[in-house]
Amino acid sequence: MIVLTGALLGAIFGAVLAARRKGRPLDIAQYAAGFAILFMIVALFITLFIHRASL
Repeated sequence: MIVLTGALLGAIFGAVLAARRKGRPLDIAQYAAGFAILFMIVALFITLFIHRASL
């Protein structure tokens, strides 16, 4: 669940960032995808850490 939330937040953050920089629709989509992947990987490591710490 944390991973999906991270991906969603990353996509929103990337899209807003590209829109502020007056990017074209494909620029916005690329930023959204890139930040979604980045946030998803960070959230994955956070999830792994939480599961390892709870054992």
